Amino acid sequence: MPGMSRSRFLVPALMIGWLIAAGLTGGLREEAQAAQLDPATIQKYTTPLVIPPAMPRTGTIMVNKKPIDYYEIAVRQFQQQILPAPLPDTTVWSYGSVNHPGTFNYPAFTIEAKVDKPVRVKWINDLVDSSGNYLPHILPVDQTLHWANPPGGDAGKDMRGSDPTPYTGPVPIVTHLHGSHVTPESDGFPEAWYLPNANNIPAGYATRGTHYNQYDTTNTQPGTAVFQYRNDQRATTLWYHDHTLGMTRANVYAGPAGFYLLRGGTSDTSAGILPGPAPKLGDKPGKKYYEIPIVVQDRSFNDDGSLFYPADRAFFEGLSPSQLQIPFIPETACDGLPSDVSPIHNPEFFGNTIVVNGNTWPTLNVEPRRYRFRFLNGCNSRFLILKMVSNPLVDRPVAAALPFWQMGTEGGFLPTPVGLDQLLIGLAERADVVVDFTGLPVGTEVFLINEAPDEPFGGGEVGVDFPAANPATTGQVMRFVVTSLTSRDLSAPPSQLRLPRFTPLGPAVNTRQVTLNELESQSVFVKQFGDNLVLHCSNGVPFGPIGAFLGTFNPDGSPNPLRWEEAITETPKLGDTEIWEIHNFTEDGHPVHIHLVQFQVVDRTPMGFTPGSMDSRPPESWETGYKDTVIALPGEITRVKAKFDIPGLFVWHCHILEHEDNEMMRPYEVVP
Repeated sequence: MPGMSRSRFLVPALMIGWLIAAGLTGGLREEAQAAQLDPATIQKYTTPLVIPPAMPRTGTIMVNKKPIDYYEIAVRQFQQQILPAPLPDTTVWSYGSVNHPGTFNYPAFTIEAKVDKPVRVKWINDLVDSSGNYLPHILPVDQTLHWANPPGGDAGKDMRGSDPTPYTGPVPIVTHLHGSHVTPESDGFPEAWYLPNANNIPAGYATRGTHYNQYDTTNTQPGTAVFQYRNDQRATTLWYHDHTLGMTRANVYAGPAGFYLLRGGTSDTSAGILPGPAPKLGDKPGKKYYEIPIVVQDRSFNDDGSLFYPADRAFFEGLSPSQLQIPFIPETACDGLPSDVSPIHNPEFFGNTIVVNGNTWPTLNVEPRRYRFRFLNGCNSRFLILKMVSNPLVDRPVAAALPFWQMGTEGGFLPTPVGLDQLLIGLAERADVVVDFTGLPVGTEVFLINEAPDEPFGGGEVGVDFPAANPATTGQVMRFVVTSLTSRDLSAPPSQLRLPRFTPLGPAVNTRQVTLNELESQSVFVKQFGDNLVLHCSNGVPFGPIGAFLGTFNPDGSPNPLRWEEAITETPKLGDTEIWEIHNFTEDGHPVHIHLVQFQVVDRTPMGFTPGSMDSRPPESWETGYKDTVIALPGEITRVKAKFDIPGLFVWHCHILEHEDNEMMRPYEVVP
């Protein structure tokens, strides 16, 4: 079972942890889970799917005598009905226009942009209360990771802390437009964070990250940064979210994320009409939409409606805190060495409830016609295998009732439409698809389900290599109900569409080898005694994992894991096209995201064989266009090719948020 051997000490206990995360147990771990809401008690399909409206602009500004769209967008805390009534509201964070108070919503409204038309945004950290005092985080934040660390002051910011208690200070944020072709000062670099402009920032706190920068350097308003997006890339589905060093998992889980749809240009034309329209500014209430962005996320809730996220490492082990009897940072471990195990951080987290566009298990009424759905996997750790079926409760795998016609991925349209029975979507990947409900009788119900596991994904087949998600909870996503046709469908059958011309990258001038790694503790060794996992230095086994790491190779061919702060090893030259060979030495699949570029997937090869040889397999049919995130499976070399055409400092990382927050992220620099 891929991933299930990650903790080798308590396999039954880990299964208990999985059962709890999947909502399949009741009385286990009462101490840690007493307040958690049982997902089986949440009614499904009672809430209509929310279709995010277009984000209103603040106005236009003149740049080089040309008008460009200008937004002032803040992150705020508010209450929203995510669970179906009469269950309580949930406290969340998200983005909204400061000039339009009614626009704050989870997920955020969609920014509509045009190819080659720049957009400027003033991003505002408004996580303050009505008195102007900062709001603490609504989730536990581990201060022993390498993180933003505002309490460290200017000398200690963006470093590993030693305080084992959850962080309760002002929250840093920085927004990243995922997939954007952008200069470094507008990329949302993880060390470019900033605190809110609060009245009560503690003395000595750093208020800006080491690499705080912004496009408009004349902006001196505390708690803000101005970024400008060039939009000089193919029409595509982008999304924006927080990217703060060492706490992205908590910030994004709290809610701030939204779609950014780039339209127009030659890359957005096709022979045949695609389903539409999508929401735009000025739409009247009740307008029908046939192009809909859909973000799928997993969350867990407490009985009071608040978000649940684990506050101790014991959760990952399937234990109560009292059963995990080991030293944590900054305590002393074996041989007098300091512990290297963080007390709060969990290597992965799988929620027990599915949330779609900000509501649990919603329903969308559809007409018997074609729809365009832009899917985004916005989970923290969960891969998705989506399928359209007629009955969501049957054993998995189940035959598809309707196919998906995939039109595009992260980098825009594919060379040609691809018919699929299911969609495998890694973290942060997007799938632009058409689903045809034509001919279905009124009243027909079709269910979107998830067959990916309630655990780390390592590839393979459902029911053979891994168990499917719990059919009663995380195995269900949303419902479609067919209603009467209200207008003629002018869109073309997806199999007949001819998509925009696709121009591949030229030959690579350099190949670099990078590695994906996972490390065990160097100072904490454990044995199992009854239900407890205890420190045992003499003949215990290393506790782990303590973190996932990117890296290079040593001269002897062994992997060389590297931490965030170590010297930059990836330095492509400006204008060069390179192939990156990603060697996965871990047991899990990782969605690898490279900022700045849209790349092509070249091939995948079992480790031990030569990339590009007869042992390699080509990209999957849905990976033949441009992408910004790729699934690198365990034991394989995944090759991607990219052109690096903007100089400066960027990052590449695993998009499992718990991984990127604990060392599975590295800076890289495009050098002149």
